[in-house]
Amino acid sequence: MAAPDPIRSAFDDAQATLHAFLADPACLDGVRKFVAAASKTLANGGLLMSCGNGGSMCDAMHFAEEWTGRFRKDRSALPAIAFSDPSQLTCIANDFGFDEVFARSVEAYGKKGDLLVAITTSGGSPNILKALEVARKRGITTVGVLGKGGGKARSMCDVAIVVPLATTSDRIQEIHIKVLHIVIEAVEREMFPANYAG
Repeated sequence: MAAPDPIRSAFDDAQATLHAFLADPACLDGVRKFVAAASKTLANGGLLMSCGNGGSMCDAMHFAEEWTGRFRKDRSALPAIAFSDPSQLTCIANDFGFDEVFARSVEAYGKKGDLLVAITTSGGSPNILKALEVARKRGITTVGVLGKGGGKARSMCDVAIVVPLATTSDRIQEIHIKVLHIVIEAVEREMFPANYAG
């Protein structure tokens, strides 16, 4: 009997995670709420802010650049920033500790009417939790793109999107990037309908 194909098994696992996400009404509702929050923020001249660690920082950066650049077709640039500048992060970490790297950035850039997107596969990263605390104190809307049950971050977010089923960061992050892309597309369809006509 042939051994299971690990490549096919990995794709099957990814597909099962996506199916579990789509089967959970709370997941789709969370994405719709994320779209509404991002649309409201941009319509009112607010700033989209994003943060995460490791692969989640890459997702945070990806999310921000799609707004300031373009997603599918040309349109005006939209205000978004990922907290990923190494000089700022290392300065804050050196002076205040790594747990403060995102909180200080929220304090520096965030204001009421803005949106903070906190991306974490565990939901328990101390620097994410600190950022969410500062955002709440400042009246900044928060969206958590989470995994592994959502951790402590789940109850700290105005909108929590928790990837079900998956137990590893790679599978969770595969759904996270789908969520981020789909939110961008939905907001663009609302703000720039001509880009999706025809």
